[in-house]
Amino acid sequence: MPERASTQVLVIGDGSWGTTIALHLARNGVRARMWSAFPDFAAELERTRENKRFLPGVRLPAEIEITADPYRAAAGAELVVSVVPTQYLRGVAHKFEDALPGNLPIVSATKGIEIETFKTPSQILAEVLGDRPLCVLTGPSHAEEVALQKPVALLAASGDLALAQRVQAVFSSPSFRVYTHDDPLGAELAGALKNVIAIAAGISDGLELGDNAKSALLTRGIVEIARYGRSRGASPRTFFGLAGLGDLVTTCCSKHSRNRAVGEAIGRGKQLSEVLAGMKMVAEGVWTAKALFGPEADLGDVSMPIAEQVHAILFDGKDPRGAVLDLMNRAPTAEMDGLLGEFS
Repeated sequence: MPERASTQVLVIGDGSWGTTIALHLARNGVRARMWSAFPDFAAELERTRENKRFLPGVRLPAEIEITADPYRAAAGAELVVSVVPTQYLRGVAHKFEDALPGNLPIVSATKGIEIETFKTPSQILAEVLGDRPLCVLTGPSHAEEVALQKPVALLAASGDLALAQRVQAVFSSPSFRVYTHDDPLGAELAGALKNVIAIAAGISDGLELGDNAKSALLTRGIVEIARYGRSRGASPRTFFGLAGLGDLVTTCCSKHSRNRAVGEAIGRGKQLSEVLAGMKMVAEGVWTAKALFGPEADLGDVSMPIAEQVHAILFDGKDPRGAVLDLMNRAPTAEMDGLLGEFS
């Protein structure tokens, strides 16, 4: 405990998950400092000790420092946790180019894919901030529940086992269990792509298709994102653990899930623009679906029929019921096509 308590951690991001991570670390005895991109909002958080916009009703202890100055935020930091929505991450990372020492480890706790480049969050961080130790923290973890200290289990995935174990030690608590993992690419792809399947599950809910249909979407969805992960060099096994299947179940079924909520609203007849206009927080699955069918995704011959239909509904105006019919009427295949032999 003394080693953990002496650690100074910078949390970059003031959303619900960034705020929750800073809160959890402070409860764990870690010295936490949170950075916001907006000086007025940082001052409000510092004054009120509550993130009324993204995490209302949760008190932030006085031990959490809050600032909008990258240099002040980075001063003395021994570990950085990046919790910035993917589409804004590159711009934020540039703000810290000169503030963060070159060997300072970064933990990426963002789930998503950059639309223009199809880069994962840790790849964006490495591209902007240079070669440095990186770890991915991911898994089924709604901020609303973690902030209330309800039990959660996540992965610390890194090619550097010592860093993964360090992150495990810093974050672990009686309500927050962390497993180490050695496939950060698979963990990030799983965390991003499951959001697309969650939109499909929400559409199913909106159309009132029932439990059988939703179960089929989840199980077929995990197979198709594992197929894609394998094509990019990730281990298919990663997708059937916490980062994939675990997070998929939570995101597809929870009342807290923004991606599922987007899908449900569309299933009930709303337009995507109308749904997004009414949201305070980012539904990463929308932009991941867009990125997945952009030129940088390189799908090749990987079959992703559910994601394909989600993209058509979101961006081509396809009728959701027509998408369901197209999925159900596809040519018969074997259940694990593209993955056979991976689990023997």
